[in-house]
Amino acid sequence: MKRLALHWQILIGMVFGVLFGLLMTQFSWGNDFTGDWIKPFGTIFINCLKLIAVPLILASLIKGVSDLKDISKLSKMGGRTIATYIITTVIAVSIGLLVVNIVKPGSAITEETRTELIESYKGDADSKIADAEKQKNAGPLQALVDLVPSNIFSAASSNRNMLQVIFFAIFFGIGLILIPEDSAKPVKSFFDGFNDVILKLIDLIMLAAPYGVFALLAALVVESPSADLFAALGMYGISVLIGLALMIGVYILFVWIFTKKTPAFFINGISPAQLLAFSTSSSAATLPVTMERVEEHLGVEKEVTSFVLPIGATINMDGTSLYQAVAAVFIAQAFGMDLSLGAQLGIVATATLASIGSAAVPGAGMVMLVIVLAQAGIPEAGLALIFAVDRPLDMCRTTVNVTGDAAVSMMVAKSVNKLSDPKVKDWDDHYPGK
Repeated sequence: MKRLALHWQILIGMVFGVLFGLLMTQFSWGNDFTGDWIKPFGTIFINCLKLIAVPLILASLIKGVSDLKDISKLSKMGGRTIATYIITTVIAVSIGLLVVNIVKPGSAITEETRTELIESYKGDADSKIADAEKQKNAGPLQALVDLVPSNIFSAASSNRNMLQVIFFAIFFGIGLILIPEDSAKPVKSFFDGFNDVILKLIDLIMLAAPYGVFALLAALVVESPSADLFAALGMYGISVLIGLALMIGVYILFVWIFTKKTPAFFINGISPAQLLAFSTSSSAATLPVTMERVEEHLGVEKEVTSFVLPIGATINMDGTSLYQAVAAVFIAQAFGMDLSLGAQLGIVATATLASIGSAAVPGAGMVMLVIVLAQAGIPEAGLALIFAVDRPLDMCRTTVNVTGDAAVSMMVAKSVNKLSDPKVKDWDDHYPGK
């Protein structure tokens, strides 16, 4: 009997996780049971993915850069990658502003609901504001300073320092290009083997993906705020989802125009990574799966995936940027503010830059949102208004982030003639004998 494809297994795990969580909410002991006996398996699954994120970036980027054998190739691919990421981010923010100005979800928030939400989430909002205050007070070149690590081992000890790890990996790879080939060969052989080991670990971890996703979704359901708060913010959530859906449409259109690949081909190839991104809310945790799907199922050569995708997981946060635009205007509407065109153009610029600094972990976009709110003159206390629905929307916007990474990698690969037929077409090809 043929085994179900990975993305179907993950989808089934998600459905059963939601149903199990809803069942547990009907019992007084359900919350504690889920937190004590179900959620830990989801946490273990996420920790396994995070465990290999830094080794994967080091191995794949060093290998990818050193395989270029020519500095000019690196600058050509890097320039196209960064430029494409910036363009898609600006498009995402613009779509978010367009949707939120048409739907006007903030007008549905009553004074009573507003007061209740602010009181309920004031503590969480204050902590996010405090975290963001440090970034607001930093100098104009602080982002550049933070890019260069003073100690690579310290930088590699936290998944929040991905940009520093990427900087070191690219720097190390350039060094391998510049030294004689005989001297570089043993080092490159080591990273080739190291990269193969990490990819095999990914295969093993993904065998547990349906169960990990089940545990994550079950825990999310039992820990969710009350249904009344979700209903009050329903229009806001719908606005974000409309914008995110439109952005996925933009990716599909770009892939079709620039690579001539059909929408079905693209979605089928990336869907397991999309579903995992949805359940984990982490581009970094999903990165190993994204790289495997793009390379083996979308036909992008490793030389491109090992360079474009790790960078994308850190700086290409289109879904996050779109959400920040919608959230900022929504909060302004809820407070009765009328944002000018200039203020909204400022949101475009700030959200684009803020997305580059967002860590690829759950909830990081909330911290960066405070900076966007401050730039537009919107009360930061309004952040509490959206806490009730942030987690499920975080799951959706992470899905868009990962989809954008895959789309850009295909476009960059096509531009440098590194796009070919996929190596793997189904589950049985990838896991023979299973």
